[in-house]
Amino acid sequence: MDTRETLVTQAGLEKLQAEYEELTKVKRAEVAERIKIAREYGDISENAEYD
Repeated sequence: MDTRETLVTQAGLEKLQAEYEELTKVKRAEVAERIKIAREYGDISENAEYD
């Protein structure tokens, strides 16, 4: 594991936090919905909906 410090500006931190919120709250829900739809098509192991 890398234990070096990473310095960021306040603006950079805010940008990273906004990106994190987008990924965990919005994108995660979108992906979960797409997986749900793909499962409705049947066998998910070979389903083109995952592409």
